[in-house]
Amino acid sequence: MSDPRQHIMPVYRPPEEVFVEGQGPYLFTEDGTRYLDFIAGIAVNALGHAHPAMVDALRDQAGKLWHTSNMFRVRGAEELADKICRDTFADRVFFTNSGTEAIECAIKSARKYHWANGREERIDIITFTGAFHGRSLGAINAGGNPKYLEGFGPALPGFVHLEWGDHEALKEAAARPTAAAVLVEPVQGEGGVRAMPDQCLIGLRKLCDEHGLVLIFDEVQCGMGRTGKLFAHDWVEGAEPDILCAAKGIGGGFPFGACLTTEACGEHMQPGSHGSTYGGNPLAMAVGNVIWDMIANDDFLAEVRRVSGTLAQGLKSLADSHPDKVEGVTGKGLLTGLKMKADPKSLQGLCRDKNLLVGVAGANVLRLAPPLIISDEHVREATGIMDAALTEWEPA
Repeated sequence: MSDPRQHIMPVYRPPEEVFVEGQGPYLFTEDGTRYLDFIAGIAVNALGHAHPAMVDALRDQAGKLWHTSNMFRVRGAEELADKICRDTFADRVFFTNSGTEAIECAIKSARKYHWANGREERIDIITFTGAFHGRSLGAINAGGNPKYLEGFGPALPGFVHLEWGDHEALKEAAARPTAAAVLVEPVQGEGGVRAMPDQCLIGLRKLCDEHGLVLIFDEVQCGMGRTGKLFAHDWVEGAEPDILCAAKGIGGGFPFGACLTTEACGEHMQPGSHGSTYGGNPLAMAVGNVIWDMIANDDFLAEVRRVSGTLAQGLKSLADSHPDKVEGVTGKGLLTGLKMKADPKSLQGLCRDKNLLVGVAGANVLRLAPPLIISDEHVREATGIMDAALTEWEPA
């Protein structure tokens, strides 16, 4: 019998485990083996697996209406957009199917804003090393990672890539007449779970105001409660964006995203400017309304902050116990990890062998992005497994 995997385009290298069921923070293979999931589909399954409220919402909507396209009004989309604008800086929302699509909408909105105001030359999107903004041609050119650009033709014009933390280069780039926007993750995910300092987020806001640029936050990975606030920039007063990209946790496992804008940046996106056949479909919106109601709740976010503290203490203890292998703790909230002194890929495998699922990111970071509903008991279970794995691990 042929290997059924041969027909899948080989752009991933998954391990042998096949998961067939999930419950809360746990996943189960076909033979019933249980794994503690501390990567959550890469910060996606915010409420864990098979959350009853999400299941009920999806099942109820599936029996009514799946799809109409945006030729027609979708009541659930209108309700969710109203909640988003109530609880955030935003005045307008465009629903997408993914984070990459939210990024595309953000780039178009920023450039259209300048075009509509008679500044057609302003097309340059300023981004930073370590960034990851998705896999479309526009998104990989925004991210600027040579590995992701290789083989896909010449680099697209209109993107300026700066070294993370190079303030002088940023000031120079922002002052150029072609500068349109700054695009940044308040906490980088793929780039090594690296949080931008608060003063830098405030400085970005001031710099954009000074030069008339649009400030875009990519909160696809760090948003939706992952840092203990609804969005990561909410920790910082005076750092509101003009545009924000959300996805991953906003759907809790159902694929959808959103591009949030101010009125100034959204009003010029008129009929014909943008579109999506599936974006904001009734199924996604049914799930999205449930998730928003739960995660935007103050008590829910307070518990995320509390358990984040427990996890941070546990990771600090691991760093102290294994100073020859661990450089330190990185990230923010429940988007965190251990900065290792060697490539942690084999350590990730050791954790999986011990029934703990974790990720890797950037320069030698063992990445953790567990469901937001984890308890102290789950933290103890995870750190106990990581301790045992670190003890066994022999870096290459």
